[in-house]
Amino acid sequence: MLNRAGKLLSMALVLLLSACGKQEETVKVVSPPSVSVITAEQISMEVREETIGSLEGMMDPTVAAEVSGRVLKVLVRQGQHVKKGQEIALLNPVDYQLQRREALSEVARLEALLENQQRSVERNARLVERNFISQIVLDDVKTQEIALRRQLEGAKSRLASIEHNQSKTRLLSPVDGTVESRLVAEGDYVKVGDPLFQIISNQRLRAHLPFPESIASSIRPGLEVRLNTPTSSVEIVSRIRELKPAIGAGNRAIDVLADVEDQPGWHTGASVSGVVVLGVRENVVVVPEQSVVLRPAGEVVYAISQDQAQAHQRVVRTGLRQDGMVEIIDGIQAGEQIVLDGAAFLTDGARISVQKEMSVQADS
Repeated sequence: MLNRAGKLLSMALVLLLSACGKQEETVKVVSPPSVSVITAEQISMEVREETIGSLEGMMDPTVAAEVSGRVLKVLVRQGQHVKKGQEIALLNPVDYQLQRREALSEVARLEALLENQQRSVERNARLVERNFISQIVLDDVKTQEIALRRQLEGAKSRLASIEHNQSKTRLLSPVDGTVESRLVAEGDYVKVGDPLFQIISNQRLRAHLPFPESIASSIRPGLEVRLNTPTSSVEIVSRIRELKPAIGAGNRAIDVLADVEDQPGWHTGASVSGVVVLGVRENVVVVPEQSVVLRPAGEVVYAISQDQAQAHQRVVRTGLRQDGMVEIIDGIQAGEQIVLDGAAFLTDGARISVQKEMSVQADS
């Protein structure tokens, strides 16, 4: 009997201890979530309007034949970079060389006749002084001299025209650029106006920036515009050159134009992003974007209690969003501490544990 009673007592003690262990597990305390906090501050914010447009080349000439002739040699290839004034093709100059020789002969003939006529005028002038001949004879030879002088001027003009046309048999690049297309080959006969080369120059580009029609009254020529393109890491600060008067039928946008000159890495046809600063707002209360979360009540920010033990929900009205910061129009004052990391997991009045304090400048 004693042995049986001892066993029962032992079993009861084991059950009692097991029950106590389970009770201790159920009363374990849950620690509050750890968050980082930041202080809402006042800063100046630019009122910006951003858009994405395209770049247009302002100096993309098509080199055409200015005189007729057969192509003797093509000196450049497609994709080759050329300098302004560089020879890119040669036409057969023989016809113009022959015309020049003929014109030179005519000029020489008229110069000889004019020289002889001038001597005749001088002789007749002396004879008139001695009354050997009448004034009418002298006037006649002077008229012939004037006529020969005018003929000589015309011959020299024809010679200059021929020489000018002969110079056009050497085709030169009108700009620094890259040969986009070559439309001629050696042996081709070309006529005046036939296109021979297309040259793309990136020396002067024009940015086309479509801005919404709602801000058309705020944008004007002369405003500063910041430009960026994917082909270059350099930001360009330009100014609005002009606004096209018509609103786009397809996008209901106003086309704003700005020039870009001599910028390496900027290319015709590339996309370009533009930012226009319409104004500056002073003393704006801002918080980081991750501090603003969406709840059934709207956009809220969690403010920290003075003992930094609780987070209280504040419904806020937001404004501008720039560079990871949000303008708070109403709901939070400058100098108040709010939750930064961890705000999305909180509820109104939640207990918290502050692990780190940050500033707007450091965070941004």
